[in-house]
Amino acid sequence: MRMRFRDKKVDRDWLNSNFPCMMACPAGTNAGRYVALIADGQFEEAYRWAREPNPMASVCGRVCAHPCETACRRGAIDKPIAIRALKRFLTERYGPESRHPLVIHREPAAKLPFRVAVVGSGPVGLSAAHDLAVMGYAVTIFEAAPVAGGMLRLGIPEYRLPRSVVDAQIREILETGDVTLKLHSAAGRDYTISGLRTQGFDAVVIAVGAHRSRDLSIPGVDLDGVHKGIDFLLNANLGYRFTIGKKVVVIGGGNVAMDVARSAAREVLKQHAGEPEGVVPSESNIAAVASHEMVDISLSALRMGAREVGIVCLENRQQMPAALEEIEEAETEGIILHDGRGPKQVVGRNGKVVGLETVKTKWVFDSSGRFNPAFYENSESVIECDTVIMAIGQTAKLDFLKPEDGVQISPRGLIVADPITLMTSAPGVFAGGDCVFGPRLIIDSVGDGRRIAVGIDEYLTGRKRPDPEIEVEIVDHHRMFADFIKLNREPVPMLPLDRRTGVTEVEIGFDEESAMREARRCLRCWINTVFEGNEADGSRCVLCGGCVDVCPEECLKLVPLEQINFAPEVLDHIQQNEQLYRVELDDVAAEELGIITGSAMIKDETRCIRCGLCAERCPVQTITMEAYHMVSTGLPELIQLQAR
Repeated sequence: MRMRFRDKKVDRDWLNSNFPCMMACPAGTNAGRYVALIADGQFEEAYRWAREPNPMASVCGRVCAHPCETACRRGAIDKPIAIRALKRFLTERYGPESRHPLVIHREPAAKLPFRVAVVGSGPVGLSAAHDLAVMGYAVTIFEAAPVAGGMLRLGIPEYRLPRSVVDAQIREILETGDVTLKLHSAAGRDYTISGLRTQGFDAVVIAVGAHRSRDLSIPGVDLDGVHKGIDFLLNANLGYRFTIGKKVVVIGGGNVAMDVARSAAREVLKQHAGEPEGVVPSESNIAAVASHEMVDISLSALRMGAREVGIVCLENRQQMPAALEEIEEAETEGIILHDGRGPKQVVGRNGKVVGLETVKTKWVFDSSGRFNPAFYENSESVIECDTVIMAIGQTAKLDFLKPEDGVQISPRGLIVADPITLMTSAPGVFAGGDCVFGPRLIIDSVGDGRRIAVGIDEYLTGRKRPDPEIEVEIVDHHRMFADFIKLNREPVPMLPLDRRTGVTEVEIGFDEESAMREARRCLRCWINTVFEGNEADGSRCVLCGGCVDVCPEECLKLVPLEQINFAPEVLDHIQQNEQLYRVELDDVAAEELGIITGSAMIKDETRCIRCGLCAERCPVQTITMEAYHMVSTGLPELIQLQAR
């Protein structure tokens, strides 16, 4: 039975705490819903839930840093749900990269008399263009590079994100509505921001990312053989020649450093595979090189030279900013980790790199939490190398902005934008992503693009989107899958080392059986135990304690009221929000708490696994199970996104 209670009041803070995966997603994806649908074998419907709020679902299914998994409540029990891998499972079946793509049908929006220019075709620009097109805007995307995608194509190695997937995702967005893509169109060279306004564009989106590598001020950075990480990735991903040595050291501890190191390992083998050296390397070097992904290189070729790639980072392995899985993959592929060390100088001979001198890190952050590295004295050591690649972060390249554009730049060299609408100091000019917030996650940029689209629509039309409504579904005889709490996390299949080639995708993804098994681990956090019995239908609690006895997690307790301390701030909150507590307090006024006698049922939400046994055990049906769904009331499927 399914019912809707539009007038039922639900505390949003409480509700948000019960949607941890959805609340953690900057794009507002309800991951739990599509995970549960996968468990039930409803793959097509699951894809719709995954795709509708995220126009970059196919990309995110492969390279998203998945903050939803970090927030997943299952992680407090054992390990979080493999949400990203499950999204990829869906997009490989129904996404634009699949053999039979599923088109998300929407009511066509009336064409609006407004034109929007988007500067940059990365995740911010593409997401904004998609949502604006859905709303009926004419959008023109200007991209300086010869290919679209921004850092999705130019910064992420192909073995992590195949170009065919990027192309398919972009093609789908371009076909969404009135969207035009102009390549080889660079801001500052071919047009200006203020010039776009005079050309008739009613709004402009600046989504240029952060394509400039940060500099490292140590002696020797001007030697031949020292490169910047972003420059290396741009050249490698565009197929340009980039000369690299045989012993490479990458400086940095973030995800970009991992990408640089793994890409460098492939370049080392590709460029030096057939060069005789006359020196037999050590067994450890043979093992390191053998773990790289060149299936056509035999053991005899490996013995032609000691070739290795290492990473030097200030943090120790446990503190590195890179995702643990990225560190583990780099180590699996033979990357040597020199953690807890800082670069002191690049050592050179005859103008060329021959090593990197490092010192041991004492701490990275001082007692106040500021980035302020300190090093041990007399801890110097030299790592032999002929190439050094610096991957210590990126900054935005904003020299195309002119005073007449009216766009304010912060002291950090980033664009200043309103935290809610993302409009800049120039009316009608919006900005988001790395050029506003500094380098961060792809899904953050997707969320920025969606917020920009909403901001532009409000700016140009004046219409406001109401908050999503809460749909309440009564779940009769709720059941979880048998032994769901005992299921272990499914490892994401990876291509064996001896079958990998330079650009072959490393992660394989789930098949149907493993995807459904992993999805069955989901706790279905949007379903909740509700105590709403009433005298009218005879379902008032009789204090039998059966629910407490049957609860496997011991998250329910019957407690005498006199044992509960109702703090003044709690009583004030209840008084100010009486409508939210009329059921829980059963018409007891806030001022009566602490005075009257009786009992209270206390539930620890953080421990509840939604098994539903308490509801089944209740002899008078005081306990029921309810599911909560956020339903958009805005234009075309767009939801109200939280500012973050």
